[in-house]
Amino acid sequence: MLSGVDALLLARIQFGFTVAFHIIFPAFSIGLASYLAVLEGLWLATKRQVYLDLFKYWIKIFAVAFAMGVVSGLVMSYQFGTNWSVFSDKTGPVLGPLMAYEVLTAFFLEAGFLGVMLFGMNKVGPRLHFGATLMVALGTFASAFWILSVNSWMQTPQGHGVNAQGQFIPLDWWAIVFNPSFPYRLVHMVLAAYLTTALVVGAVGAWHLLRDRHAAVGPSNEGARTMFSMAMWMAALVAPIQIAAGDAHGLNTLEHQPTKVMAMEGHFESHPAGAPLVLFGLPDEEAGRVRYALAIPKLSSLILKHDLDAPLKGLDSVPRENWPPVAIVFWSFRIMVGIGFLILGLGLLSLWARVRGRLYDWVPLHRFALVMGPAGFVAVLAGWITTEVGRQPFTVYGLLRTAESASPLSAPAVAGSLIAFVLIYFAVFTMGVLYILALMRKPPYRGEPGPEEGQPIRTAGITPAPAVQPGTNLQPAE
Repeated sequence: MLSGVDALLLARIQFGFTVAFHIIFPAFSIGLASYLAVLEGLWLATKRQVYLDLFKYWIKIFAVAFAMGVVSGLVMSYQFGTNWSVFSDKTGPVLGPLMAYEVLTAFFLEAGFLGVMLFGMNKVGPRLHFGATLMVALGTFASAFWILSVNSWMQTPQGHGVNAQGQFIPLDWWAIVFNPSFPYRLVHMVLAAYLTTALVVGAVGAWHLLRDRHAAVGPSNEGARTMFSMAMWMAALVAPIQIAAGDAHGLNTLEHQPTKVMAMEGHFESHPAGAPLVLFGLPDEEAGRVRYALAIPKLSSLILKHDLDAPLKGLDSVPRENWPPVAIVFWSFRIMVGIGFLILGLGLLSLWARVRGRLYDWVPLHRFALVMGPAGFVAVLAGWITTEVGRQPFTVYGLLRTAESASPLSAPAVAGSLIAFVLIYFAVFTMGVLYILALMRKPPYRGEPGPEEGQPIRTAGITPAPAVQPGTNLQPAE
């Protein structure tokens, strides 16, 4: 039944499927950890109860999202040894230590302070607890740092050599970690995580403002108003920075991965006197052109080269076997950019409503924010598809082809694990997402209990010595 199916294609589908599930949770937890640190810091500085209530409200959601991110990440990492063993062998001397640094720094930092953050507010004191929250937020950022360094090296490899066995070996760790695309990718991804979280927080606030119109003016739901206001500030202030960061990242990609930019722009042909910006169309790789293209003359040259008449090369200058799947990259890039401008529009609209004094009672704004709730996740997925599919047909850009990276497995073996992943992921993560939505459906109340209520008072197996009656004479067992 699977004799005509390519095992390499199935392995790529499996990795893409697991990555798509995994990335949405770290993107959310990175932003949410920082948001929790801001909330607790504001509570300590102002003593306003609403900040503490929001902290306890969102920390429960963070705990679930963090756990789902860890589980999905562990499953994804196993594939390096199963479906991509050749890639692991050849890149292991470079990428293995970087992945180990991520565990030794970020994961241990998160694991060491997560318990204090979740359950220790009434046990260690507010300032020490705030320090634990900061450490968790720092740990999520450190995790992004190392993972993005690994991915960026695969995009723009440098600082390495090749030994007699064909393995990439490190020669300059500074050059490997801080490779040419890493700073741009780190800034772009972290800002995307912050905006993704802001959209979710804003959507939850908008939901409760829409459900309870009295919350817009009365004291019944101060938490909804506060979270909505904070989210709209983030959208208004960070969205323009993200667009500028994305533009800088695009210019860096043009320098180091021009073929990817050609696919993003839909430039099948070279343009010696200014390239058009193709807004929409249907890329036809076989014919080598974009059908039904809606384009603005020379605008692509202005954006990428800051000159209307600057020449830009097209895919006709690249051997066809080195082309990425153009249609996928073309459309995923437009989805990402389109959502970016929608976020900017939401932020600007919220500023207008704020100036007019209508931030908490303007229904169209709240509905817009509610619809935009999942948009950040879509943009993150579209951005990663653009990045990863645009790198094809290479795993290490220009040096190691994807077809040379896969394990020598048969199609039925890969298909079996792929089917298992699909069934288990949809079952487990659907339940997790539904539980998060159930938590979000309830408004934050004054005196929010947080995750600590109802937790065990001791770890299983530990003798409850404080419960022993004073004066009891304990004798060793005979």
